[in-house]
Amino acid sequence: MKSAQVHVLALNSGSSSLKFGFYRVGASGAQMLISGDAASIGSQNGRFEAGESRNKTFRSEKVALPTPSDAIIRIGKMLADRQMPPPDAVGHRIVHGGQKLLQHCLIDAAVLGELESAAAFAPLHIPPALAVIRDATEHFPGLPQVVCFDTSFHAALPPVARVLPLPKELQSEGIRRYGFHGLSCESIVRQLAGDLPDRLVIAHLGNGASVTAVKAGRSIDTSMGLTPTGGVIMGTRTGDLDPGALIYLLRQKKLNAATLEELVDRHSGLLGISGVDADMRRLHAAAAASADARLAIQMFCYSVRKQIAAMAAVLEGVDMLVFTGGIGENDAEVRATICSGLSWMGVSLEDMRNPNKPNAVSRLASHAAVRVLPAQEDEEIARHTWTLLPHSAA
Repeated sequence: MKSAQVHVLALNSGSSSLKFGFYRVGASGAQMLISGDAASIGSQNGRFEAGESRNKTFRSEKVALPTPSDAIIRIGKMLADRQMPPPDAVGHRIVHGGQKLLQHCLIDAAVLGELESAAAFAPLHIPPALAVIRDATEHFPGLPQVVCFDTSFHAALPPVARVLPLPKELQSEGIRRYGFHGLSCESIVRQLAGDLPDRLVIAHLGNGASVTAVKAGRSIDTSMGLTPTGGVIMGTRTGDLDPGALIYLLRQKKLNAATLEELVDRHSGLLGISGVDADMRRLHAAAAASADARLAIQMFCYSVRKQIAAMAAVLEGVDMLVFTGGIGENDAEVRATICSGLSWMGVSLEDMRNPNKPNAVSRLASHAAVRVLPAQEDEEIARHTWTLLPHSAA
């Protein structure tokens, strides 16, 4: 059987940030000991924060973080300063593993090779994640390292949702709908536990955003597709876009692939529409004076509402809608705007409950329950890492 408990360092890398959580994990579950965030990696104006919970921050400092390695060194020093036991394993979130890596696994040379090949599917996410894996291996030599994929939760999508309408030879090359935010969705299913409904829609809304239909605990459709660029409007990403618009830009504007990628991934979405910012909080602040900021917020909510309705059609009804992610958890105005157009499917928010963000924000008479739950991705990484560790003698 497995050892009673192990300590797992969960690393969740972004293009310029590194979230982390340090967990004690065993058969009975995972206990978060410390969590934090290293932000603005690659600049002299980084920030390092750590705490025992969201409300118990014990370290918040501005620091230079030129590389992910500097962030990992600081994490290791912080754990030592707090007299934490050394980690027994390190778990990593990887957005996309390509067509061959669809299940969480231990890292070896073959896995690293596949991840390098998969970088074309998520060029914003995979290269920095690979850098973090290499730096963590160097800083914590000899420890088991595990990769957890955001695509795993969606790996068994039915063909009607998985297959893209392209020639069959392209499908065989791995061009298909993969879906993302899988670790977030897994955490929602786990948190609901005995309250898990048969027909669940999860709206993960943050700088990246997606909507997923979950039937009896399994993903059956989701808004993101081949890459994390598709689906609903996001902070700097377009979401779904007429392919003809891309062809027009290639032909008429003479954009190359790199420039087009930069456009649809980094300069579009809320930022592109508003011309103000990609951050929903700043858009709310600017909305009174900026019609474009107001339009960006309206288009985001409209886009999410359409996807929720689409997933309701896939599920043939909805028993529960869960909001999660930075915007989903914290922006009551956005939740209310999205739900205001869903009364036809039985969604009704309680005006006093919604701004206060308890677990349940729907009226008692609402046909479909509406809940707000945290995206516990790091805890999922820690749990999967424990599961994948080699068995040891009792």
